[in-house]
Amino acid sequence: MTQPLNRRHFSAGLALAPFAVGGLLTGCSNVPDTIKIGVAQPLSGPLAALGQDLLNGVNLAVGELNKANYSIDGKRVTLEVMAVDDKADAATGKIVAQQLVDAGVVAVIGHLNSGVSIEAAPIYGAKDIAQIAISTNPRFTQLGLSTTFRMVANDGLQARAIGSFAASQFGASRYAALDDGTPYGKGLTDGAAEQLKAEKKEVVLRESFDDKTVAFDDLAARIKDAGIEVIVSTLNDYQVIALIEALKKVNYTRVRLLGGDTVKTTDMIKATGIIEGIYATSPVLEAKEFVAGRQFLEKYQEAFKKPPAYGGHYSYDSMYVLSAALQKAKSAKPKDITVAMHAINGYAPVTGTMTWDDKGEQRYAAVGVYELRRGSWELRMRSDRW
Repeated sequence: MTQPLNRRHFSAGLALAPFAVGGLLTGCSNVPDTIKIGVAQPLSGPLAALGQDLLNGVNLAVGELNKANYSIDGKRVTLEVMAVDDKADAATGKIVAQQLVDAGVVAVIGHLNSGVSIEAAPIYGAKDIAQIAISTNPRFTQLGLSTTFRMVANDGLQARAIGSFAASQFGASRYAALDDGTPYGKGLTDGAAEQLKAEKKEVVLRESFDDKTVAFDDLAARIKDAGIEVIVSTLNDYQVIALIEALKKVNYTRVRLLGGDTVKTTDMIKATGIIEGIYATSPVLEAKEFVAGRQFLEKYQEAFKKPPAYGGHYSYDSMYVLSAALQKAKSAKPKDITVAMHAINGYAPVTGTMTWDDKGEQRYAAVGVYELRRGSWELRMRSDRW
């Protein structure tokens, strides 16, 4: 069951909250009849499809759990999803985080964007509410909060994956490192460049652009003049396509490009066959890569009449692990749930296992490397030990 937050009647609802909760509790039980799970994702704007996918994953899991007569400490309970739109904006994220806290959620699955997750985290942390996020910026789990939990690998592991794969797989010695000027892009590219240097590779060209630049004729000429063999990049897909076209114009296509998540898109198919190879890395492994992925994809398609757009299988798994933490805690008190989350080795139906270290980093997170071949992205390698 999903219940969007009714902001118009929000204050009135809060006024009734003490009475309502009192009515739901049975004796001295810590378990009410209905338990509210918050989901905070971008549900409007350019990232709406990704945010809706993450919400869909939670809804799918909650529907299955409720149908299976989910219980805590022997008591049958109903899980209810309260969904809010953070608009992929940090200021909005703080507002909706407070709304979820005030609405009485016991845990939150959110947010997508690292900047939003980081700003919202102290609001959840102040009330001991566990926050499970797909955000990848290392700062998220470096805030000194016990309530931050990451679903996937962080940017540090992805940077090492980019640098290590680029250094070991191409037999090259001269590299360019390019970023899109965002904190995410600069941090990831800096980390990849450091890994290349650690593996005795020369980063001949290090350039930063803004995320709107698509005029790369001058850069293409400099890449050619420098004899670059491999480009590591966190430019967006449309920027990489423009760069590849510029390389074609200067007749310099004997080069490979390895990027981050921002190039692992269907639009990149336009650039297939121009340069020697296009590769991407991602901490969000595709559902089809897991043994149980096919079953999940079938259920998702049946429920939502479309395939997943991003990481719905991770939010689905997160909800199942959260439900196990509730059972382990035998309580719906946020602090008890957070303690249980740190202690659990949770069964995740699609990805296998979710368990966290003391900071909330996913212990079994991995980064995949993909190659664009025959019009689709194919997994080349994945590891949690780059």
